[in-house]
Amino acid sequence: MIEIPTGLPAELVPLSWLLGVWEGTGVIDYAAAQGDVSSEFGQRVSFSHDGMPYLNYTSHTWLLDEEHTGLTAETGYWRLHRSQRDGDPGPALLPAVGKRPFQTAEDVESLRNRDGGFDLEVSLVHPGGVSELYLGQVRGPRIDLATDAVMRTAGAKEYAAATRLYGLVESHLLWAWDIAALGQDLRTHASGRLAKVD
Repeated sequence: MIEIPTGLPAELVPLSWLLGVWEGTGVIDYAAAQGDVSSEFGQRVSFSHDGMPYLNYTSHTWLLDEEHTGLTAETGYWRLHRSQRDGDPGPALLPAVGKRPFQTAEDVESLRNRDGGFDLEVSLVHPGGVSELYLGQVRGPRIDLATDAVMRTAGAKEYAAATRLYGLVESHLLWAWDIAALGQDLRTHASGRLAKVD
C-alpha cells in the first residue's frame, strides 16, 4: 500500500510512491563501438519535496569493485506537465501572484490524460556536461520517459537520446535506462533494483 504523506502538494500525489531514499544495485550492459561494457554498480536515489509542486531528485552510483569507485551522479526535478500560471513563482526569482493552482485532488484530476495517467516532465543534469529533458507519463506505480531534448557542453561525451522506465514492484523501485551514445543507436544501457531505506 502507498501512503501519502501529510502536507504533500496535491500535484505530487501521482508521484508520491517515489518519495524517500532508495538503495540497491544494478547492471550496466552497453554495446559500444569501443567495446562492450558490462559491470555491476551500487546506487542511492532520493526523491524529496520542499512544499513546492515538484520532486527533488538525486542519484549517486558507484562500481561494486573493491574501492567502490564513484561512477556518476544526477540531480533534477520531476513534475506533472502543465502550463505555468500566475500562481506559480518565476521565472527566476519573481514571486507568484495570487493563489497556487491545482491545490485539490479535483484540480489535479483535470490534468489526467486520455490514457488515464498524468503527463510528466523530468529535468536532469549530469556532472559530465549533459542536461536532459524527459517527457512521459506516470500511470499508477509506473513511469515511462523519453528525452525531448539533450544539451551537451563542448567537452561532454557524445550522448543523443534516452528512454527510462520506473516501476514499483513488490515494494522495490525497478528501473531501466536505454541510451543512444558514443555513436550508437538507442539500446539497452543499465537497470537497477532499489529498496526503500528511509
